[in-house]
Amino acid sequence: MNKKVIIASDSTCDLTPEIIRQYDIRIVPLSVNLGNKIYTDGVDVDPEMIYQHYEVNRELPKTAAPSMMDFRDLYQKCTDEGYAVVTFTISSQMSSTYNNARLAASEFEDVYVVDTGNLSTGGGLLVLKAAKLAASGVGAKEIADVCTALVPKVDASFVVDDLEFLHKGGRCSAVAAFGANLLQLKPCITVNGGKMGVGKKYRGKFAAVLQKYVADRIGDGSAVCTDCVFVTHAGCDEEIFTQCVTQVKELLPDATVIVTRAGCTISSHCGRNTLGVLFIRK
Repeated sequence: MNKKVIIASDSTCDLTPEIIRQYDIRIVPLSVNLGNKIYTDGVDVDPEMIYQHYEVNRELPKTAAPSMMDFRDLYQKCTDEGYAVVTFTISSQMSSTYNNARLAASEFEDVYVVDTGNLSTGGGLLVLKAAKLAASGVGAKEIADVCTALVPKVDASFVVDDLEFLHKGGRCSAVAAFGANLLQLKPCITVNGGKMGVGKKYRGKFAAVLQKYVADRIGDGSAVCTDCVFVTHAGCDEEIFTQCVTQVKELLPDATVIVTRAGCTISSHCGRNTLGVLFIRK
């Protein structure tokens, strides 16, 4: 008989509080340094604080991975209670979170760590898949193996309305940012091989661009797993993300579509008015 499995994730997975409570997912938060004060992601800092701080100080926050000890404390508690653990982390190409979790896990039996190769609900898709498998009684190693095999099938991307945060964060040159804003270009940021890159560049107003973006990502829908499709946004108006949800449902009538708010990591990289449609491909 399999041990009961605890699913854990760092705070970048951007799952809703309802999902986290429903599946008792354990969240290990990153820290956020904002104005020389250190906050705990999702506990005493949120994206609106980041935006407000930036508007006043023109300063972006710095995020830091949970320590090996943070993960060790979680694993000790769970294993002492007789549980196995599967942990999911932001891409190892973007953070030392995976390595810290892996080092901590090496001290325990029945503790597994999955590098999602992703961020935000790109990783959240795998966390939710794992939580459903755990709820159905699947063992920890099998959950880790199944989800690791799904990593290359995650389709994660975001459209950014304004390049200011990407420019300030060193991910876009001043000339490129100026030219893009002048021409009303909205880049699609994609995640491939564990890294963020620039995909298709759209032109026009944000709402109209998102319609084109959703159509491009979904296509005819035949390649999309409809178990869960996330519409994840950073501070978009309700009218904007509702329009996208409606379009996704029209293209994928059988899909379970879940809206989530991007947390501090995406908000720090891309800024307000960023939206993505994320799913697993067949």
